[in-house]
Amino acid sequence: MTRDNIIAQFLENASKVAAEPILLRGYDELNRTLSSILEGSASVYCPAMTAVEKAIKLPPDRLTTDYASASACVEEVRGGIAETGSVISTSQDGKIVQAGLLPPHHVAVVKAENIYETLDDYFATCGDSPPTNITLETGPSRTADIELTLTIGVHGPERLTILVIAPDAPHVE
Repeated sequence: MTRDNIIAQFLENASKVAAEPILLRGYDELNRTLSSILEGSASVYCPAMTAVEKAIKLPPDRLTTDYASASACVEEVRGGIAETGSVISTSQDGKIVQAGLLPPHHVAVVKAENIYETLDDYFATCGDSPPTNITLETGPSRTADIELTLTIGVHGPERLTILVIAPDAPHVE
């Protein structure tokens, strides 16, 4: 499968599981899109640990260091799985896995080159020492009671936006 097909499959499958995938052509577009989708968010957590996260421009008065009480979390995730439309968050490089799971809105930023066709393809890149913690997030959190009443957002974010940075976008260092 070509890189373009993998990205297209990821976007399609993420949409099928009620995530909001958006393909972006660069970092200016990333910041314009974030400004729009975070307009109603009172407080935003962004760890600013990766080059991508450092390129994100958010209003300082809305930034918080407390991800547990934030209304949104914006972070670069480790990757995506095309066959399921899932995003991969890991504890590698000091990342806090639960940061994207506690706020009601998780905005996951993923570089297109980090989207894998299958979960096995991702694990093949981990070598002999995979991350200690790996979380796969497939759409907003869903749960149902014994009467099959569906509830969104009880055990994780009620909204998942996935911003995919296109493979031809200029890289941030």
